[in-house]
Amino acid sequence: MKRVGTAGESEPPFGQDGLTRYVGTRFIIRVMRAGEIAEQAGVNRQTLRFYEREGLLPPPKREGNGYRDYPASTVALVRFIKHAQELGFTLDEARALADLRRAPGPNRLKVRTLAEHKRDDVRQRIRGLQAIERALTELIDTCCHTAAPHCPILEALDDPTLQPLLRSQP
Repeated sequence: MKRVGTAGESEPPFGQDGLTRYVGTRFIIRVMRAGEIAEQAGVNRQTLRFYEREGLLPPPKREGNGYRDYPASTVALVRFIKHAQELGFTLDEARALADLRRAPGPNRLKVRTLAEHKRDDVRQRIRGLQAIERALTELIDTCCHTAAPHCPILEALDDPTLQPLLRSQP
């Protein structure tokens, strides 16, 4: 399809309004450049390129000048992916959610299952961090309550028996 524009009084010259007009149709599609998408979505251009390489974004149309032209709907998709990442979803999981987003009604159970798995993963990581906190607290307490000439924390870190204790704590 070929872009066309007129420089009539009621219409800005082609390219200045950010619209793509298609010959022989009444379709006008808002296109945006990478910088506009990045700014509106709250990411940088490198993030857009990365998402493109990872297949999270459809490849943009490229004009003869090399600029990437994205549909305006790309802003919402990039925000969606970023929000998924903020909730701890991996890029693969964000891709799956974005695919399910196209038909949310029939896919609600799949989306819920993905969210439940992510929540379980987060809970497991929290338990792991709590075990690390307890181990560090014990190490700090030994440091404060001893007059040993050596650092008990460094000695404990050198002790090969400490590591299984850290992993086995609830």
